[in-house]
Formats: sequence, C-alpha cells, structure tokens
Amino acid sequence: MAQLLVRDLDDEVVETLKARARENRRSLQAEVKLVLEEAARFDRATSIERIEEVRRKLAHLATTDSTELVREIRDR
Repeated sequence: MAQLLVRDLDDEVVETLKARARENRRSLQAEVKLVLEEAARFDRATSIERIEEVRRKLAHLATTDSTELVREIRDR
C-alpha cells in the first residue's frame, strides 16, 4: 500500500482529528485513513441521489409552515 505525508496541517485540524479518533476509539492514523477514503469516494451525483431517496421516503410525513408557531413562541 502507498504511504502519504501531509505537511503543514493547521494545529486545530490535527487536534480535531485526534479528538474524533478518540471518540471513535481509533488511532489517529486509522481516523485520517477513513476520512481520506470517504473523501475519495465522495461523488456528488450519488450524494444527490441519496438525498432524493430520503426525501421520497419522508414525503408522506406531514409538514407545516412553522411561521405561526414561531410567532406564538415569540409573543409569549
């Protein structure tokens, strides 16, 4: 397998990745590897298809205009 060296990462990015790795009980290397693999697989068209699929599945749920609810809460 190939190896990759990334230089000059912002300290905040590294700390965020470390925290994420801890939360997921992975090593930093495993976390970064997963992030890169997911990013490499990202396909905008497929993502849009998935979003549309979720919308179709949720289409039967009743939705309402929240304007009146917001006004009611605001006026309390």
